[in-house]
Amino acid sequence: MCELYSKRDTLGLRKKHIGPSCKVFFASDPIKIVRAQRQYMFDENGEQYLDCINNVAHVGHCHPGVVKAALKQMELLNTNSRFLHDNIVESEANDLALRLARQFRGHQDVITLDHAYHGHLSSLIEISPYKFQKGKDVKKEFVHVAPTPDTYRGKYREDHADSASAYADEVKKIIEDAHNSGRKIAAFIAESMQSCGGQIIPPAGYFQKVAEYVHGAGGVFIADEVQVGFGRVGKHFWSFQMYGEDFVPDIVTMGKPMGNGHPVACVVTTKEIAEAFSSSGMEYFNTYGGNPVSCAVGLAVLDIIENEDLQGNAKRVGNYLTELLKKQKAKHTLIGDIRGIGLFIGIDLVKDHLKRTPATAEAQHIIYKMKEKRVLLSADGPHRNVLKIKPPMCFTEEDAKFMVDQLDRILTVLEEAMGTKTESVTSENTPCKTKMLKEAHIELLRDSTTDSKENPSRKRNGMCTDTHSLLSKRLKT
Repeated sequence: MCELYSKRDTLGLRKKHIGPSCKVFFASDPIKIVRAQRQYMFDENGEQYLDCINNVAHVGHCHPGVVKAALKQMELLNTNSRFLHDNIVESEANDLALRLARQFRGHQDVITLDHAYHGHLSSLIEISPYKFQKGKDVKKEFVHVAPTPDTYRGKYREDHADSASAYADEVKKIIEDAHNSGRKIAAFIAESMQSCGGQIIPPAGYFQKVAEYVHGAGGVFIADEVQVGFGRVGKHFWSFQMYGEDFVPDIVTMGKPMGNGHPVACVVTTKEIAEAFSSSGMEYFNTYGGNPVSCAVGLAVLDIIENEDLQGNAKRVGNYLTELLKKQKAKHTLIGDIRGIGLFIGIDLVKDHLKRTPATAEAQHIIYKMKEKRVLLSADGPHRNVLKIKPPMCFTEEDAKFMVDQLDRILTVLEEAMGTKTESVTSENTPCKTKMLKEAHIELLRDSTTDSKENPSRKRNGMCTDTHSLLSKRLKT
């Protein structure tokens, strides 16, 4: 693999030409990835990283079956959906889902969950509190935000007699208030399992009750399966199926994983809703939507999921990984909660189990230390204290064991520095020892943002020595 620029030059060019709002992982010392295969990524030095976060590479990075399908179709034809072709189906996702919902009954308002993220288009930022609450945008009057159905940290917790009904009643109240203000609900939208919100799995019965209230108001239920569909939960192909056969969304959106990194998305809905959209008289067309190359890739991904039993793998490896993590929870005081299903798991880190105080700084420290151990994790949730695990579906039990072993060692060192593990620390809590522990803790956390930078004198990739003139030319642009 020929590396055109050194890591330092690549970073310099990025800072020069790419806006600061485009963030990178591990900002204090970003990783330069030059290739990837299956569940592994490789930097410019050939170092291998176990990828625990790239759910987009659903069947594995650079899967030969996907590459072959794309190449074969690109050699034949790539056009738009106005021509007939055997591969072509329509595509696009959440933006189209909103248009379908609004056209169906002529209503405009949308109910979304707190901390939800549904896409980067303006129409989707408007219904994504995860984004608009962080920026200068204000919530639009047609957007209504319901509490996240989080039974660990939310308004109604695991000790509540009926948390599903309690959270659903919050949606019911939103609908009633909207109607009293003369507004009408077009849709309720939610990920079947909330990702950016902190790997949240709603309590059983919640979606059924919400659907009942939304349908009663003339709206539709949109299930966003972009991050959690295509067998990731193991037991089912679609995550919404976890909640029972009596729950079927009106619209389902999907994307990202269905192309294994290739840009493709899809909306599935009822015939009634589709026909109502058509009756508007406005033709739906997207230049790239339904192009045969993207569809060939999507079909290849479906074949690979089935032929390699990746859904079954998600169930087997996910169960194994969850059991390993539960043992870590019993061992480490920083772990407040382990939640998830299949290969969609969250580790909620806390400073205090009773108060459930988010361990935000500790989470950032851990992901940097895991990176040093060549394991890639990220943290998310409202407090950025939840470690997200959603790897490629080819993740193995050996990978799970390796990841958990590294996490165990890092947590052990961190907790000893914090004085939460060693019995002698808790029993001999003298002012002097407490001060030393706090200083050690601060130093550990400081390390997470001061990873060693690349040595400027280190030679560039030795595999590429004939591009100096091209490099110099491009650096001057």
